[in-house]
Amino acid sequence: MTRVRVHNLSISLDGFAAGEPQSLESPMGHASQRLHAWMIATRFGAALMGRESGTTGIDDDFAQQHEHGFGAEIMGANKFGPPGWQDDADWRGWWGDNPPFHTPVYVLTHRPRALIEMDGGTTFHFVDASAVQSLALAKEAAGNLDVRIGGGADVVQQFLAARLVDHMHVVQVPIVLGRGAHLWSGLEGLEDDYDVEVVASPSGVTHLTFEKKTL
Repeated sequence: MTRVRVHNLSISLDGFAAGEPQSLESPMGHASQRLHAWMIATRFGAALMGRESGTTGIDDDFAQQHEHGFGAEIMGANKFGPPGWQDDADWRGWWGDNPPFHTPVYVLTHRPRALIEMDGGTTFHFVDASAVQSLALAKEAAGNLDVRIGGGADVVQQFLAARLVDHMHVVQVPIVLGRGAHLWSGLEGLEDDYDVEVVASPSGVTHLTFEKKTL
């Protein structure tokens, strides 16, 4: 059965998953790389950055789960590119010719464009669709595999509000951003529908997993 999962979503102590303003030069706004330093340090993160080293242990164990069992991804417009990318017909995402997804990816945007086929099996589809509608498309593409909700915060928030997420891994980083893209707004009582587990890491981050309760 296809499940809907979120992995490696880093947030600040005050619940922001990105800073502001986001731009081509500063994709995460004033948060810079502070939200993702924990992951970049791991063996998983090192491979993404083209390095051969990286730490093992709790953080790497959680980070590695991002890669397993997915047949499609859904992401928001702000993850695919900086503000205004829709006006650049040549923009093909942040990740070069061989993005790390290797599946169909559904980019939610109010300004759809023709699909883009990339090296390595990634195809970007641009759709103006609700969470329910885009999930139907992604599930069909994923077959018997799972669907990853890749972010940003507003997209994850939409799927959580509709209780469409089966499993979520959030990493609380010990910094305060004060402003930016907030994850938890409008999600009061979310914990009633999920079993929540908390694991503290020696690196200083806290891993929270949300598993949807079965009725």
